[in-house]
Amino acid sequence: MAGLPTKIRVPLSDVKAAALWGVTAGTAALYLVQPWDFLKKTFFEKPEPEQK
Repeated sequence: MAGLPTKIRVPLSDVKAAALWGVTAGTAALYLVQPWDFLKKTFFEKPEPEQK
């Protein structure tokens, strides 16, 4: 069997759990900081053209 030795192999459930905790931590960070005005100005509003 090719691949990592069984002593080093990480179970798929551990990888799924780590990914889920990462998403949870990112969501919690966004909720705590709440940069909604910054995100709206940066991504959704078009800048006004400069007047000369």
